[in-house]
Amino acid sequence: MKRIYRILLGCNSIMIFFVIYAIKSHIVISIFKYEWLSYTLYITCTIFFSGICLFVARFLPDEIISGGIEEVELADGSYLPSYLGYFFVALSVNDISTMGWVGGIIFVFTLFSQTLYFNPMFLLFGYKFYYLTMDNGMKLFVLTRLPIKNVKALHFDKVKRINDYTFIDRRMRNELRNSKGKR
Repeated sequence: MKRIYRILLGCNSIMIFFVIYAIKSHIVISIFKYEWLSYTLYITCTIFFSGICLFVARFLPDEIISGGIEEVELADGSYLPSYLGYFFVALSVNDISTMGWVGGIIFVFTLFSQTLYFNPMFLLFGYKFYYLTMDNGMKLFVLTRLPIKNVKALHFDKVKRINDYTFIDRRMRNELRNSKGKR
């Protein structure tokens, strides 16, 4: 299940690459009278696919991250330059064949790196991206809707493991409200 999820996340993370190329190249769906309707559909599909990735995460193995957290660092900004690189590459590619090859290469690289877990579309669903530094020096990457304010009281009792160092907190909004009251 984890391998399939990683491939799903990989596809999701580079989808915007193809959307930017389609917009730049004025690739439109013929049934639409206006170009902007095609572009809106492309972006909507990207957001929808991100939602599917978040939904599928509930089937990943459960884990608990508790105690031993030394430091928390917001990771949103550190991945943004990499993601913006997709935009610039998509804008510089001139033909569909090159786009396919470049997209395939980027997919392979993102699949084997941690950058595929950062998808700005997840921000639209209320997720933030954090690095947790454990007391043994290990750094974990956590996607969560929970605003992290107090490191000492921090624990995650319902996270899903994506790989050895990456987790997604799948708690629902009402659970988050209840956990805020306890902290």
